[in-house]
Amino acid sequence: MERTLSLVKPDGVKRNLVGEVISRFEKAGLKVIGLKMLRLTKTQAEAFYAVHKGRPFFDELTTYMSSGPIVAMVLEGEDAIAKVREIMGATDPKEAAPGTIRADLGLNKGENTVHGSDSPENAVKEIAFFFSENELIEGER
Repeated sequence: MERTLSLVKPDGVKRNLVGEVISRFEKAGLKVIGLKMLRLTKTQAEAFYAVHKGRPFFDELTTYMSSGPIVAMVLEGEDAIAKVREIMGATDPKEAAPGTIRADLGLNKGENTVHGSDSPENAVKEIAFFFSENELIEGER
């Protein structure tokens, strides 16, 4: 079993798409083992996206991610990272495969509704950024 982090970004929360996003992950066989709504400060967004520091989109991304509430979730399942990335689709909704979250719900490359970890190493770091181990529920469901 593998764990990954996914975020419903501010545009998704604002447009009441949280349930739709979770539903797509659950229908694909993934289990939600951690879930919370929060609002990142600009400093927290900069820390979370530190890997992108120095890139031209960094300020715009961190400003956007701190512009409204987000929903953070930890998903668990077989090949969870690859499965979540497939369900999300390409970063740019115009390039995302039909039926993916970003193709169906994303507004543009920046406001693309969801984030998902891109590797096992990043999944561990990203999950730890939002959740302590005691906030993750497994085996009790």
